[in-house]
Parts: sequence; C-alpha cells; structure tokens
Amino acid sequence: MGLPMAEVVFERVGKSYGEIRVIEGLDLEVRDRELMVLVGPSGCGKSTALRMVAGLEEVTSGTISIGGRVVNDLPPKDRDIAMVFQSYALYPHMTVRENLEFGLKMRKTPRAEIDRLVGAAAEVLGLADLLARKPKQLSGGQRQRVAVGRAIVRQPKVFLFDEPLSNLDAKLRVQTRAEIAQLQARLQVTTVYVTHDQVEAMTMGHRIAILDAGRLQQVGPPLEVYERPANLFVARFIGTQPMNLFPGVVGEAGDLVADDLRLPLPPALRAAAGSPGRQVTAGIRPEAIREANGEPAGAETARLGVEVELAEPLGHEVVVHGRHGRHTLVATLGPHRVPKLGSRLELSIDLAQLHLFDTQTEQRLSA
Repeated sequence: MGLPMAEVVFERVGKSYGEIRVIEGLDLEVRDRELMVLVGPSGCGKSTALRMVAGLEEVTSGTISIGGRVVNDLPPKDRDIAMVFQSYALYPHMTVRENLEFGLKMRKTPRAEIDRLVGAAAEVLGLADLLARKPKQLSGGQRQRVAVGRAIVRQPKVFLFDEPLSNLDAKLRVQTRAEIAQLQARLQVTTVYVTHDQVEAMTMGHRIAILDAGRLQQVGPPLEVYERPANLFVARFIGTQPMNLFPGVVGEAGDLVADDLRLPLPPALRAAAGSPGRQVTAGIRPEAIREANGEPAGAETARLGVEVELAEPLGHEVVVHGRHGRHTLVATLGPHRVPKLGSRLELSIDLAQLHLFDTQTEQRLSA
C-alpha cells in the first residue's frame, strides 16, 4: 500500500505579532517524501514557519496546505503530523516503552497494534534493548532517538523537526544527523527540518530553503545553492569558511577594481557586469584559491600576494587568512605546509569560480 501524498505548501504566508512582522509572503512547496531543510540565522522565522505547519502558531495571512488540504483552521491533532523538538520532552517517570506507547494509548489504538508499532520503531532506532529504562538512564543521543521513535509510531503524513540536535555534543550530532537522514530515506515520509547549522542543512537536505528576516532568499539542492548563491546573504551564509567578497567597480578594462585589488572578469561575467563604473561585489570561495608555487598566471587565473595574518591547521587542510592592502582573504590550502605568520604568500585565484553580485540590489549577476 502506497503512502498518501503529503506535499506541504506555503502560499503567500505571513506571520505578525502585533506590529512585528516575523514572516513575509512565504511561497514554498515541500514535495511529497522530500526532506526539506529550513535554515537561517536566529530570528529569521524558520521555527515559526514550522510551528505554523504544526498548528502551534496561527497563520496571519496566506495559506498552508498538507496533501492538498488547507490546514489553517485545523487543530494540531487533526493535521496528521508528528513533531520532534529541541528538548526531548520525554516523561521522566515512564519507561522508554511507555513513552513510545503514550500517544497511541491516547488515541485508543488496539494493544496488538501498539506492540507492533513500538516494536518496529524500537528495531529501526536501535532501542529494543532500552525499552525498560527510564529517560534518566539514557544518553542524550538515546533520548533523542526515543523522541524520534515517538513520532515514528504515529505514522504521520509529515515529520517536523525543530533543531533536534542542538543539545548533543559535536560527535553525536554528526552521527545522529546521518541516522535521521537514513531513517527518512527508509520511511519515505515528507519531512521539514529546521536548523541554524548550515553544515547540517547541506548534508541532510534534498533541498534547502534559506531564510533571512522572514523572507525566503533561495531554495534548491544544497550544491546548487553553494555553487550559485542567489544573493550576497546566501553567499555569506552558506559555506563553512564564508565566501571572500570584494566590493568595487567595473573598470574600463572589464575587470573588478577594488581599491588596490584588480581581478580580471571572465567574458561571461564581463557581459553580466555591464558598463564600466557599475558598483559590483566579486566573490570567491576559499577552496578556489591555492598556493601559486611559482606558476605564471594563465587566462583563467589571477595572482595575488598576501601577508599571512593567521594560519589554522585542521589536519585535512590549512585555513590561511592573508592581507592584501585593505582586503583580508581566506584560502584553504593543502595540509602539509603551515605558512609562518607575517610571511608573504603568492596565491592563485581560479577566475572560472568567480561570482558577481550587484552591490545595490545584492542579487547575483549572470550572463
């Protein structure tokens, strides 16, 4: 038997608290069986959007529909969703089994069905040996799995996750995010996942939706968003090391002139940049910069000398912060040589990976 269709669609959704606008005209479609991640800085409206899907917040304007049915006025219990919160919200006096069973008992599910659903969820989540324990006898990761299990046994149309890994340490976060992504692939349930952690978003989402100040900035597969950020906000936000950005003007020679820095623009970007004098911001990812090693600059590369201000060896790479005039540049170099502070380093910039944005509108410029 196939699962019911369960797209989640926001149409012109707005949310206000009095005069304060938290979400503005949100249009977003979460596809059936997709894992969509809502990501953005604190206060961008992502958790509020999730809570409106759950029915925990009222929609001020626009509509939210689940599986083609508008749910604006439906109480949470009738929306066929299950939510996992940042706090595990387990009943401390109940065993793991009793926590998993609780919602099913409230719905007067037959005993045999409760046993089947709890047994299946415990097996999937590796909780079968922990069913007799109380929450205080579990690690943080195990408690979070019980919270996820409580959502699974309800067999909802949609899973909603609100920053579920924030309370876990770094190693456990990596492990648990992989488990949740694998679980979603196995269960094929439409999932909306909220996080402020862009690494979590990039590694988990089929698509990611980036919000800032209540407005949707871009939506797309993680690599597409990384490689073609729609605007300066996305360029700054996505990437463990942020994109290097150089505000300047288009020069007479079709290059970017930013104080004492000149970067030749490839033909496609030169066409997108328009006439000389236009204010633009060029962007380059740290991994598109490498040590020049005495190679001459080619048609696709630019050479740049920097003074090393900081070098961070991370094992698999060295993150170098260098100064060129008024500009600070971040580059990720190979792991085996850590340049000395104050030393001069010749860098090579891959111009094919240059991004260009209009400084006034902050939107991406494309040919």
